[in-house]
This record gives sequence, C-alpha cells and structure tokens, in this order.
Amino acid sequence: MNFIVFLTLALLIHVCQAQTPEDFLAPHNAARAEVNVAPLVWNETVATYARNYANQLTGDCTLVPSGGPYSENLALGSGALSTSDVEQLWLGQKSNYDYQSNSCQGGAENCVQYINVVCRNSLYLGCAIATCNNGNTIVACNYYPPCVVGERPY
Repeated sequence: MNFIVFLTLALLIHVCQAQTPEDFLAPHNAARAEVNVAPLVWNETVATYARNYANQLTGDCTLVPSGGPYSENLALGSGALSTSDVEQLWLGQKSNYDYQSNSCQGGAENCVQYINVVCRNSLYLGCAIATCNNGNTIVACNYYPPCVVGERPY
C-alpha cells in the first residue's frame, strides 16, 4: 500500500513540476508562424484530456492513439523527456512533408506529428507529461478542432 501511494505521489509531483503551457505553446506557435498559421491557445479541457490519457498509458508505457475527439501527438522517451526534446522530434518531421502533394515521404508516420502542430484548423492545444512505471516518459499533446485528414494543413 505504501508503495502505491509513493508511486502515485511521484507521478503527480513529476506531472505538476513538468513544463508550463507556454513551454508547449512557444515552439508550436513558432512553427505555425513559419507557415503563416494563427497561434494556438492553451485550453485546460484539452490539457485535462491529454493528462488523463497520458496517465492511462503509464502502466505498460506503450503509445496507442486514444481515438478521442482531438488530433493527437504522442511521444515516448527513456528517462526524462522535455518539451524541447519532443518539439525537436515533431518539428524535425517538417522535411518529410511535401506541401505540393500533401503527403509524407515514406508514409504518414514520418510527418503526421508535424502536420498536427501546424494544422490551421486547430485553435487550441493541451499537453501533458507523465512518468511510466518503468521510468520512461510519455508526452501527449491534443489539438482542437482536429486536423481534417486529407486537407493541406496550411
């Protein structure tokens, strides 16, 4: 019982000490500005969804899309994972996106996270960081309204 309480407290402390909304918004909005898309606004309802879902994944630490009402980016890292690590991963996919054909070189998994970041349809962002039982870190970001599959993001 004491172990469960400790584990729960450790998870809550990690999430509470995680980055601020601005730490997530700044790189998202910088990428959006590069393609002339309006900035995202932090939304606590969307953030709560991201937090709840990230916490659900901490048991086996496997990234599985939630299938919820939002566009979603998930990231997994061994040990601590910062917002800058995640943004580099997602924004690094920009080179895999071909605007002319509106496609991802090598398949959707190579740029769908970048598309979610810059999608003009999305106005609100909510993100969360959670620590898995094995010590790895999950980052979940959700976007609302969701990006429309098949439409150019900008």
